[in-house]
Amino acid sequence: MAATNKYTQNISARSSSLGKLKPAVISAIISAGLFLVLYILLSRMEYPWNWRVPWEYRTLFIHGFYYTVAISAGSIVLGFCIGVAGGLAQVSENIFARQASRLYIEFFRGTPLLIQIYISYFCLAAAINYDNPVVIGTCSLALFSGAYITEIVRGGIESISSGQMEAALSIGLTRAQALRHVIFPQAFRRIVPPVTGQFVSLIKDSSLLSVISVRELTKASEIVNATTYRTFEAYLPLAVIYLLLTFPLSHFTRRLERRLIAE
Repeated sequence: MAATNKYTQNISARSSSLGKLKPAVISAIISAGLFLVLYILLSRMEYPWNWRVPWEYRTLFIHGFYYTVAISAGSIVLGFCIGVAGGLAQVSENIFARQASRLYIEFFRGTPLLIQIYISYFCLAAAINYDNPVVIGTCSLALFSGAYITEIVRGGIESISSGQMEAALSIGLTRAQALRHVIFPQAFRRIVPPVTGQFVSLIKDSSLLSVISVRELTKASEIVNATTYRTFEAYLPLAVIYLLLTFPLSHFTRRLERRLIAE
């Protein structure tokens, strides 16, 4: 019995000491372990590594990086505007606005983004003789993300107590004024974290624009691979750059969410 109690105390002491470690330290330890495993696996491959290739084609990667950031930022701004309009239409009393918003959501959430890009570029843009893959790709990403943001906005608005709307109407505000001045400011704090998370997803989704020859990061890697036939040297830097782009945003999203909840 005494031995059991002593063993339990040892386990409790170890758990408490581990609990004192900061999450950042634990994450660093886990990441270091994963990178070590990856390094061991790659070092065991019989492959003639040539890391001069990414450096020699650094201009392509830098150019692709700028394109990726610009397209992602433009898409999320336009997508957010679409999402706010769609979310307000979802809670509108106008049945036509609600149904139009619902059809929009069902189409863009129910079909693959790659197919939407193909339709936008090879069908719709070709029908009006417009050939700017950057603009078409940005609009495609915005419409796709806007469908998800629409649902985020709708959920944020509906999460506010119905008593808030009733109180606003009772003091003489119209429904539109109540949504603008009372409901939406409160809902905005709740939708910011998931919208920021959608931005992270959008950065990765922008890689699909390489199929319509937008020279973002993925297209840059494809060009390097086609030119040098160095597949690993072309695509491993791509993974690292995407990680460097998305990790800070993911970390910022978690911190923002904790801060808004605390308030």
